[in-house]
Amino acid sequence: MGLAIEYEDGQTPLSEEEMEGLRVPTITTREELDEFEQQNIEKALEWYLYRRKFKVDKILTEDFINQVHVKMFGDVWNWAGQIRGSEKNIGVPWVQIPIELRQLLDDCKFWIKNKTFSDEEISIRFKHRLVAIHIFPNGNGRHSRLMGDIMMKHVFNRPIFTWGQRNLVNKGDVRDTYIKGLKKADSGNFTDLIIFALS
Repeated sequence: MGLAIEYEDGQTPLSEEEMEGLRVPTITTREELDEFEQQNIEKALEWYLYRRKFKVDKILTEDFINQVHVKMFGDVWNWAGQIRGSEKNIGVPWVQIPIELRQLLDDCKFWIKNKTFSDEEISIRFKHRLVAIHIFPNGNGRHSRLMGDIMMKHVFNRPIFTWGQRNLVNKGDVRDTYIKGLKKADSGNFTDLIIFALS
């Protein structure tokens, strides 16, 4: 019996090959998977937000972005931190990921240097572009939120976002508000997503 997953609106389905990357063979339900992933993520949150200090030159690199994903999901998935090699229901074509990511890193350095936007908006724009590119097979939303928090804490020396103070993986009003904010940001309006991140 394999792992059976039902996906919520906005979640990225895994391919059969990606499902084979599960490191914990005893996981058979979505609930068990969520629990194992959350334990892994909590270790990453502790590491990146409370135990270490990171400089902007380190944060805004492909290696750092990949290592954050490994720290978040490496105990559960053997493809953690690896760029996806398949098309998904969201994101740029997988062959364009390296180019899009380099462009984002250059844009973000420019925004910071020139104070193009507020600290919150730079962090949210960075988070939004990461999830829009959709670098990894899965976990992109959670990864991009942590990257937004890392930006706030380590680049701007500001409090991290509260993200509606709820679990955004599970279906509900809070997740719906978050998804609506993401969709507005897709068209260049970041106000609702910033308000949500601060709520």
